[in-house]
Amino acid sequence: MTNEKKQALAHQAYRQAMNCELDYGCCPQCVLVTIQETIGIIDDQTIKASHGLSGGGGLLGHGACGALAGGLLALSAKRGRDRNKLDKGRFIGNLQKAKQLVEAFREEFGGITCVELQKQFTGRTYNMWDADEYQQFNRDRGNKCAHTTGTVTRWVIEILEGNK
Repeated sequence: MTNEKKQALAHQAYRQAMNCELDYGCCPQCVLVTIQETIGIIDDQTIKASHGLSGGGGLLGHGACGALAGGLLALSAKRGRDRNKLDKGRFIGNLQKAKQLVEAFREEFGGITCVELQKQFTGRTYNMWDADEYQQFNRDRGNKCAHTTGTVTRWVIEILEGNK
């Protein structure tokens, strides 16, 4: 695949992941669904398993942004260590790509946790278990979480396709 086609694929994935987040929510699932539909490598069980990572883990906000977590899962689905190779070393190449993704994320968005991004995007944090606060968060964030989801998905495609 030419570099031009790889870039077009990455931009298409950005738009698809962004729309998925806007339409359905659950940023890690949107990253993984888009990766699955764009380049494969992700199975339905991985998408299902990522559900609890949304909102920094259980909607509590203190863990990694769900989009970032989904991106890390996608990288590891392709490059990670298989179960039957646990005794074969750390597979540092995948960890380097994961580090690259996390560092790019921190640089672009000013943090890696959901609450850090809430503050960056809106100036405050929210209790996503309180229906009124969640609705306020939804209004205040606009399309920022969707943009984050799309950006992570684009970066993962670029990393996996050798353009980042």
